Amino acid sequence: MLDPRLLRSDLDGLARNLARRGFVLDCALYQRLEDERKTLQVNVEELRRLRNERSKEIGKVKTAGENIEPLKAEVEKLGALLADSEERLQGLQLKLDAFLTGIPNLLHDSVPDGSVETTNSIVRSWGEVPKFEFEPKDHVTLGEELRMIDFEAAAKLSGSRFVVLHGMLARLHRALIQFMLDVHVNEHGYTESYVPYMVNDSALFGTGQLPKFASDLFTIEGEAPLRLIPTAEVPLSNFVRDRIIESDDLPMRFTAHTPCFRSEAGSYGKDTRGMIRQHQFEKVELVHIVEPQDSYQALEDLLSHAEVILQRLGLAYRVVTLCAGDTGFASAKTYDLEVWLPGQDQYREISSCSNCESFQARRMQARWRNPETGKPEPVHTLNGSGVAAGRALIAVMENYQLEDGTLNVPSVLQPYMSGIKQITA
Repeated sequence: MLDPRLLRSDLDGLARNLARRGFVLDCALYQRLEDERKTLQVNVEELRRLRNERSKEIGKVKTAGENIEPLKAEVEKLGALLADSEERLQGLQLKLDAFLTGIPNLLHDSVPDGSVETTNSIVRSWGEVPKFEFEPKDHVTLGEELRMIDFEAAAKLSGSRFVVLHGMLARLHRALIQFMLDVHVNEHGYTESYVPYMVNDSALFGTGQLPKFASDLFTIEGEAPLRLIPTAEVPLSNFVRDRIIESDDLPMRFTAHTPCFRSEAGSYGKDTRGMIRQHQFEKVELVHIVEPQDSYQALEDLLSHAEVILQRLGLAYRVVTLCAGDTGFASAKTYDLEVWLPGQDQYREISSCSNCESFQARRMQARWRNPETGKPEPVHTLNGSGVAAGRALIAVMENYQLEDGTLNVPSVLQPYMSGIKQITA
């Protein structure tokens, strides 16, 4: 959520920034709601003042032995008017809050212009795209020939966009997750957490998935409905909800391995083959909670931590800055890591690293105490994949394949595979 003071002080500037995303800020509606709020607020305060004054006069008049009934009637009338005005003010504030929660985050000045992913800016590349002396297969063909990927069984169990992994591929998937966690905890200083896979709406509102992206979520009905997490960003970031954190406790770095659940409501017909876009997938998430002045260095740090995983796996990738129109709702700036997939002959996203600045913190009421002022201020929150395990599995399979369909196991994963160096049928 944006700072309401910004809308009051620089509405036109905000509208120009948001227009870079393709978001049209209804300035006239905001101004009308805000003008009505100010008028009602003044009215409420004046009615409250008058009622209090008249209430005090009742005692004086009564002491003087005079008739207090006219004053009592006036106080009752003022009380009724006050209650009505307060109710109208509350209703108007709800409209303003709904207006504010629908506005995306402001973009950082360094975010490039553009409206589609083809206008994203390539920052750098790492590694060499492998050259094969044969036509490389994609992960679906490789997995089915090994009899270790079974989409048919998954469809019987759950429907489309699910997968069953068997044998050594299931083990390789698990090895990737354990490898990532070990690197992030032991080398990068993250605190590993085990978190709930179901959360309440307040948690999802805090990180920005609700109300805008409700259609992308799976809901568990019950006495107290919960929703399956779309990413561990939600529970990890909400660790600081409704808290005031002392500066000595910052920065905070959290990581967790969780399944992620997404309905992919807006992606029908997109990436229908294989494991690229699933309703259920695994991810190792990274979350930073930092002081505002440190958040853009934290973004570079977070990005580098995700890059280390791809470098250790020997996977060619590139770093991309998302353009204005491709940047997520809660993010001020996002880097994507795109890994090379020989079976698709293209780079595909495997991690997004975002600085949300104070946007999520305002929604979560997550604050730190600034030692210079002694006052609470919103923290800055960042999140990123470190990395998506399913897509990492795809990348390893396609980049480490041999002509006969055998898969080499990257050296860094072999200790997690009891020393196994190859996966064969």
